[in-house]
Amino acid sequence: AASKLEVSMPAVVEVESGGTARIECNFYIPGNGSYVYINWSYMDRNNRVRLCRIMGSEILEENTDYKGRLSVGEDKALSISRVTVQDARTFLCQVEAGSHGMGENHTELHVYTVPGSPLPSPHGGTPCSRLSLLPQIAQCVSRNSFPLPNITWHKNGEQLQPEEKMVKIPATLTRESSGLYTVSSTLFAHVTREDRNSLYHCTVHYWLQGQRRAVDSRRVNVTVFYPAQHVKLQVMPSPALVKEGDDVKLVCEADGNPAPVFSFYKRELEDSWQDLTSLADTNSGVLNLHDVNKSSSGLYRCQTLDLDDMRQLEKDVELVVNYIEGVHVKMEPSSPLQEGDNVRLSCNAHSPVALDYQWRDEKGRKVAEGNQLFLSNLTFETSSNFSCKVIAPSVPGLEQSKQVAVAVQGKPRIVAISSPLYVRQDEVVNLTCKAIAFPRPSVHWNVNGTAHEYVENQHIASNLTVRVSHDLLRAGAMCRVSNALGVSEKHIQLLDQKTPESKGVIIVAIIVCILVVAVLGSVIYFLHKKGKIPCGRAGKQDITKPEARKDKIVVEVKSDKLSEEAGLLQGANGEKRPAADQVGQSIVHCPS
Repeated sequence: AASKLEVSMPAVVEVESGGTARIECNFYIPGNGSYVYINWSYMDRNNRVRLCRIMGSEILEENTDYKGRLSVGEDKALSISRVTVQDARTFLCQVEAGSHGMGENHTELHVYTVPGSPLPSPHGGTPCSRLSLLPQIAQCVSRNSFPLPNITWHKNGEQLQPEEKMVKIPATLTRESSGLYTVSSTLFAHVTREDRNSLYHCTVHYWLQGQRRAVDSRRVNVTVFYPAQHVKLQVMPSPALVKEGDDVKLVCEADGNPAPVFSFYKRELEDSWQDLTSLADTNSGVLNLHDVNKSSSGLYRCQTLDLDDMRQLEKDVELVVNYIEGVHVKMEPSSPLQEGDNVRLSCNAHSPVALDYQWRDEKGRKVAEGNQLFLSNLTFETSSNFSCKVIAPSVPGLEQSKQVAVAVQGKPRIVAISSPLYVRQDEVVNLTCKAIAFPRPSVHWNVNGTAHEYVENQHIASNLTVRVSHDLLRAGAMCRVSNALGVSEKHIQLLDQKTPESKGVIIVAIIVCILVVAVLGSVIYFLHKKGKIPCGRAGKQDITKPEARKDKIVVEVKSDKLSEEAGLLQGANGEKRPAADQVGQSIVHCPS
């Protein structure tokens, strides 16, 4: 055990600004003795300033700047609330123990303030001049920190160190009235074109609770001026795919900053150059060529001028505009074609690239490939407009077409007619006649009416609207189609379509005739029984042939509908027979 008074305190107590600092004072008195009083003080420069005295349970607080912020715990520890950076000083604990003497110790109070986020900014937003050896890159400011922080600079993640003629990092320090520090650091560095994409940032290093901490700023990029070393001129879209009618861009690019002034030229005959700068955007380096054609092909040049050192660079590019021209279709034989003839169509064109040929009909359907089309056994129906489609497979969208008319000549041929046609007298009907021919024929009718004609390709159709008369029903109508090569005509037969009433009359007439025949048969049979009618050797007699004898009975049946009855009274084998023949063959058998 110790034989004298001992006072122990922590060497350092750390607290963040605005918090509460607690400083402990532990002491030992030999023989388990008691203290007389305890004094808490702090050092102001070289002077001791007493804060309070503890005597038993009584605490006597002095009138100092800490009044109202002090408190003493049961373990005699001193607490200071609302700590500021000015409280960063040495605090002393003094213990008076009577016969055991006096003892004391001290603690250093460290106050920390976390610095605000550093704010690096490029130098006034001014680009770095390539003529300056050490241009200002950026400035970094850290405000309200305690204790004094340290600032470092980094490029692309690597720390920069001061280096003569390459890197310079001056700093300024300001102590605010609050006791906090504001530190400003400026980076000056030599830059090259490779630094155009470099990222710079600063780091503020500070201490907190015995540990070294750091906070990084955001990354910044600076604009670096440098002259162009290379220039590139290209055709957009791809020069291999340019065709007539396209819009083409010639894009000129240089690797300098700022971009130089661009000029465009096209080589003419005798190595002279046509100035196209007025058609270009000299700032962006783009020359627009609209609706190019064959004459747009040639050598183009882009020329750059650096206004800082008046250095010129240039680049050439060859523009080839693909085209198809001279599409021609030849027909063999070229003389007028007749039905049954054969014909060969040949297609040719000129282009700087390989060509394919397709043949299509007038509906756009592909009928053949290759530059020849052979048509055999021509008919009017073969007549059509054929097109030769010329395609450049290596240049998408480059194609041209040429049409040729294959006309088969001949006299008209009637292909459709509305015959026979069932009609009723006095009704209005349409008579139709359709023909095919070339040259285009004309249609004539031998009856009067309203005619309407329709033409489709080689076909012509005529519709005649007429009222059915007795003469028209009897004679029918004639369609006559003619052109310079001949005439065709066809007859339209009109058949009377009976009404239901007329059919009823016919049926009644037939029934009456049947009844008359039945009655006649009964009379003959009755006379035969009475012996009034002798039987001939043949055993039969034709009763339909009248004779000038008074003992003969003659029966004659007349009807205006003889033709209809003849059609209805048929023989057993289905063939039609005249009514007179049917009656004449009625046989009467006489008994022997």
